[in-house]
Formats: sequence, C-alpha cells, structure tokens
Amino acid sequence: MSDPAALRGGAEALAAPLPPLLVEAQRLAATVIMGEHGRRRPGHGTGFWQYRAALPGDPARTIDWRRSAKSDATFVQEKEWQAAQTLLIHADGSAAMRFASSPAYPAKGERAALLTLALAVLAAQGGERVGLLPAHHPPRRGTAHLVQMARDLAAADEADFGTLDAGDLPPHGRAVFLSDFMGDLAALEAALALAAAREVRGALVQVLDPAEETFPFTGRTIFESMTRRLRHETLDAGELRSRYLARLAERKARLGELAQAAGWQVVTHHTDTPAAPALLWLWGALSMREVA
Repeated sequence: MSDPAALRGGAEALAAPLPPLLVEAQRLAATVIMGEHGRRRPGHGTGFWQYRAALPGDPARTIDWRRSAKSDATFVQEKEWQAAQTLLIHADGSAAMRFASSPAYPAKGERAALLTLALAVLAAQGGERVGLLPAHHPPRRGTAHLVQMARDLAAADEADFGTLDAGDLPPHGRAVFLSDFMGDLAALEAALALAAAREVRGALVQVLDPAEETFPFTGRTIFESMTRRLRHETLDAGELRSRYLARLAERKARLGELAQAAGWQVVTHHTDTPAAPALLWLWGALSMREVA
C-alpha cells in the first residue's frame, strides 16, 4: 500500500488547482443569461433516433431490453432531442497553449480551460449532457462531474501543437473546439467534415496572445516552442513581421472557410481581453434558436 502521507500530499497537489478554476468558471457563467434550451430547438422532436450502446451513468429505465436481448450488449434508445442536448468541447492542452507574452495575461490554455468549464457549467445548469473531447468519460447531466472535467483540463500535453479526435461527436449534437489552431489543420479538417456529416452544429474559438497578433519583436531574437524542440534564430525579427502577419491572416481565412463549409461559426479571442464576451458569444453561437 502507498505511504498515506505521500498519497495525501499527491491528492492535495492534484486537487489544488481545481476549486479556483471551478469558482472562476461559475462566476463567469453567472454573467451569461440563459435563453431557450433543450428540446425547444426547431426541427427536433422527441421521436426515436437510433440505438446506441449503454454507457455508465445511463438510467436503467432508458435500456431497451427487447433490443438488448438480441445481442450480448446492452442498448438504449436515443431520442432526437437527447442527441441535440449533448455538448462536447475540445480544449487544446498542448504545450503551445502554455504561452503568455506577459505575466499580466493568462496563458492561452488557461483561458481555453476557463471558457470550457464555464460553458460546461451553463450547459449542466440547463439540463444538457456535457463532456470533453476525446470522450474519456461519457457526457453527463448535472454538475457533479464538473470536478472531473476540471481535472482533465488540468492534464498536461507535451506535444508542441494540439491535435483533435472528434470520433465521439453524436449526431445532431453540438460541439466547440478551442485552440490557437497554429499547428497542422488536417485533424481539424477531418473533424469538421465528420461534424457536417453528422449534422453537428458548433463553433471554433481561436485563442491567441496579443503578441501573436502584433508580432512586436525587433533585432536579434530567438524563437522557441514551449517544449524547446522547435527553434529559430534571426538577426532582424522586424523583417519577419510582414510575412508572419500575412501567414496569420491566411490561417484565419482558412479557419473561416472550414467553419463555413461545416455550418459552424468562428471567433478569435485574445487573452488580454475579458473572458465574459467570448463566453457570451459562444452561448449565442450555440443557442437553441436557429442562427441566420
């Protein structure tokens, strides 16, 4: 058995960052006025949609025993409105998201995690199933699982740039992807194609540090990735500014094209600005009212 003192110390260290994140997320969520919700969404009724394998946490009353008797697995009936009430969120936790150009600004990953958890608080209060991508834990209703979500958001990823696994997107559900989207876009392209095929509506939030927008570097400069695996040295950083800004504009344009093709919305959020407007925009983008 593990040493009790060491076990307690490890548990306290693990739990330490969770309450502040939850408290801050709840305060942020309180700034958003919730609108229409759930099964009022136009175009979706309470009729049968499909069978799916039962997941831990599914109530016994939802199990279709007749269908389950035909195989070794247990199945539940999924209704259209239930699928529409599932929200899955991907918050990029890669090393690149740890960047902050000033102690006055939160790291990109910290802001993405805060927006993720605040949105989850709103969804949970509205009776929706909510979870993270990839779905290591099934989406759930209620607020009890928010601590687990906060723990998952605090997990470190040592990859230079984030990737995305959207295979768990439910048909007619909703999703949000938060990242700086500075890495390879192939995984995002595949995820949005899958979302479009499954009629999942959603939003992209590009989280950027203000220095990534303005490129305020001059003279001899060494650029390193957060893992220090990528490195570039220049004697005249200012000479790179116009090319960098052009590439950034191209990346934003590409994100807009991908979002439009999938029927999604996209916004850029800067870490030197308050989080509340971004959350309010997100809630409006994911509202049950049809967006023109």
